[in-house]
Amino acid sequence: MSTKNVLISAALLAGSLTTYAQISTNSPYTRYGLGQLSDQAFVNNAAMGGMGYGLRTNSHINTLNPASYSAVDSLTFMFDAGLTLTRSNFEENGYKTNAKNSTFDYMVMQFRLIPRLGFAMGLLPYSNVGYNFSRTSSIPGNEEVTATNLFYGEGGLHQVFAGLGFRILPNLSVGANVGYLYGNLDYSTGLSLSTTSDRSIVYNNVSVKSYKADVGVQYTYQLDKDHSFTLGVVYGLGHQLNCKETKGIQIVENASQPSYSAKDEELTEDTYGLPTTFGVGVVYQQKSNLTAGIDYELQKWSDTEYSGEKGNYNDRHRVAAGMEFLPNPYGRAYWKRIRYRAGVHYSSSYLKLPTGDGPKEYGVSAGFGLPLHLYQRNTVLSVTGQYTRVKPSAGHLLSENRFELKIGLTFIEHWFMKWKVN
Repeated sequence: MSTKNVLISAALLAGSLTTYAQISTNSPYTRYGLGQLSDQAFVNNAAMGGMGYGLRTNSHINTLNPASYSAVDSLTFMFDAGLTLTRSNFEENGYKTNAKNSTFDYMVMQFRLIPRLGFAMGLLPYSNVGYNFSRTSSIPGNEEVTATNLFYGEGGLHQVFAGLGFRILPNLSVGANVGYLYGNLDYSTGLSLSTTSDRSIVYNNVSVKSYKADVGVQYTYQLDKDHSFTLGVVYGLGHQLNCKETKGIQIVENASQPSYSAKDEELTEDTYGLPTTFGVGVVYQQKSNLTAGIDYELQKWSDTEYSGEKGNYNDRHRVAAGMEFLPNPYGRAYWKRIRYRAGVHYSSSYLKLPTGDGPKEYGVSAGFGLPLHLYQRNTVLSVTGQYTRVKPSAGHLLSENRFELKIGLTFIEHWFMKWKVN
């Protein structure tokens, strides 16, 4: 395949990014901060707990560390896309409810530009907001009158990115991702009384048009021809976001048939930030048969502004560990060519809630990489099941049991092979 066709495919991908960017969740915890954060792990990474800082492979794209792009070989073009089906069970003070969501997560392509230099570009999620619930209570001193608060929020942040990975030495690679971060976060709280149809609405809209940048390094120590360790380190640049925040109060007379509406609105800029991020991971590999690794990540949210103020976040810590086993990549039996994956993860919350710290997350995952042969192309269908327990800091707060079914397709094509005709 020619370079011209590669550039055409890249242009088509970039033009379709906004079409496929869909974010959906149902969590009251997304009322705070920038919402529920995405750890940006692809389906194959998610099956291994979400680890990937030290992962080097030429069979999957690994955006967690851009230094890994240099592992792509000279003949390969890869395209990766994934989606998630989620079922959540919530419980608070004996009350239980369920929610279902589906999300198209990511779409990324990767190929080699020149010897030792790999390139990737695509769409990744950053965070999402989604909640809709209400609370009704009596007015103190007048039990016949009730007040209803309606809480509603939606939106999310996405990033269109491009990255390079360069192999400096046979065992040392560096890389960088630079992305355009964009999206809208909408939060609102409505109040109405049982004695009137009037309603007051307090709203907060955040529009983001900014950037995101990460750099990474990978160093491989070869024990012998079959065994190796790879150390990966990633640094994410923290900075003030280019954003506009609109806060206001709207009073509506007769909410069912509005006859009068008044607004008191305030506009501020650059009132939110991204945290500085540090990540480190180690991966052990035995040929292509066994891969095992562990990651640690620190996000310095405590130094980041929230609505123009610092001190409203906690630092976020995340640990992920997992493994993949491939019995025989060239085995005649199909089950020997399946990739078997499993992992665990833990993360603390970056949120400071009015009642305490945000919830911690504990999760386990398992999945398969199923080799396919579609239309003369090498394809891997990755399927991952992930269970996450969201545990609040106090027993009376909302807890969540979340099960996610993640499905990803990796197309691997030999675009740059020169054919010989006898």
